[in-house]
Amino acid sequence: MKDLATKYLGLHLKNPIIVGSCGLTNSADKIAEFADNNAGAVVLKSLFEEQILAELNKNVANYSMDYPDAYDYVRQHTRDTAVDEYLELIGQAKKRVDIPIIASINCMSGDEWVNFAKSVENEGADALEINISLLPSELHRRSGEYEKVYFDVLEKVADLISIPIALKMSIYSSSFANLIARLSWSGKAAGFVLFNRYFRPDFDIEKMTVHAAPVFSTPEDISIPLRWIALLSQRIESDLAASTGVHDSSGVIKQLLAGATAVQVVSTLYKNGAPHINELVNGLQEWMERHSFASIAEFRGKLAYQEGDKESTLQRIQFMKHFAGIE
Repeated sequence: MKDLATKYLGLHLKNPIIVGSCGLTNSADKIAEFADNNAGAVVLKSLFEEQILAELNKNVANYSMDYPDAYDYVRQHTRDTAVDEYLELIGQAKKRVDIPIIASINCMSGDEWVNFAKSVENEGADALEINISLLPSELHRRSGEYEKVYFDVLEKVADLISIPIALKMSIYSSSFANLIARLSWSGKAAGFVLFNRYFRPDFDIEKMTVHAAPVFSTPEDISIPLRWIALLSQRIESDLAASTGVHDSSGVIKQLLAGATAVQVVSTLYKNGAPHINELVNGLQEWMERHSFASIAEFRGKLAYQEGDKESTLQRIQFMKHFAGIE
């Protein structure tokens, strides 16, 4: 048996396969099934900042004007009710499995929700993944204003908790390499997840309506996180976890060669079920055997970008060299 162990966010993982945050990680039974099928860690289904606020506003609407004395009480009660189930899930999962359990918060600001992070830690979560989904679509908002959100959230949460924090990033940035380097240098993020997966719109040209495009990733989607992990893994000290487009063991291996510390999978588990994790692990084992690698440490980052390599294919963004002869 090859040594598949890795350290992610300072946590010991028996292998680098992490079940990413999704609807499949919303119950202790499902989490236990993933653990039984050799998952290295599990990220819980995200609790959304706006989900808490929406529930809060719905329940307090009738109190804010007519019963002002009851407003604060109902407001707090609603919030506690919304998060109690999440905290209970953390506690149940920790009792059922012996692999790291990573809580997940999907947020857009550093406002009131950050206090909830302390409850996550108190309930026993091993780490917290903060998913910040930013779409820089406002005409009058500069790029620096969007990027400041990452720093504000990270600073506020890091001041409240001692468990490691992973920042799940958006690819939208005018200078992504510089942004993630500055976030890493802050010392407040133990790792980064590249990248969060957005809702994708599509058009119905007959009904002339906007609707959702297919939600699952495809193996071809691996190229964007693969490039960025390869470009950054040897240049920043924080861990990098790959997300999106990993459907088989070859995808896992590619991301490890790029320098990823861990690899998150979701879509392939929806399609193939929890036992598919064993196929990913076995495929990784077999590949390591063929190439005489005894541990992941021996090849992780082997194909990553090296500082100063001006001829690196990873830096290429034009097709001319490869497609100039195609007619």
